[in-house]
Amino acid sequence: MTPVRVSLSSLREGRWYEYLIRFVLGGTVTVFTGLISSTYGASVGGVFLALPAIFCASATLIEKHEIRRKREAGLDGERRGQQAAALDAAGAALGAIGMLAFAIVFALTVERSVPAAFIAASISWLICSVAAWYVRRKMRAARGPRTGLSRGRHPWSA
Repeated sequence: MTPVRVSLSSLREGRWYEYLIRFVLGGTVTVFTGLISSTYGASVGGVFLALPAIFCASATLIEKHEIRRKREAGLDGERRGQQAAALDAAGAALGAIGMLAFAIVFALTVERSVPAAFIAASISWLICSVAAWYVRRKMRAARGPRTGLSRGRHPWSA
């Protein structure tokens, strides 16, 4: 089983305007969430904080990078770009599970101590995110190798 790791090499592949798009989109969503929170209250605004602020920009940029990489190698790259974006979406969904755990633990413990709530919520986020990744990995291994991709099926279909 492959361990969880961080790879910063893809940061070098980005262009300045792609990072600007991510920054602007993330800032816009954050301002939008603040407006919702000030209009409808923190409880409603907090729901929107779980919105992945830069996911849409990231998914499209990941797809573009993969397509460009494959085209430079003389291949079409469309399918690989879609698969890379789908993998990013799966990771975002697993991260959302961790964020839900963070929100629940923080809400339950914040009245006792704010620093302790942040620590407990962060630990629960880490545990839930890694556990979700591990379960997904085990489920994929139990299903066996994917032969559906060669028949033109989407990478996330069973």
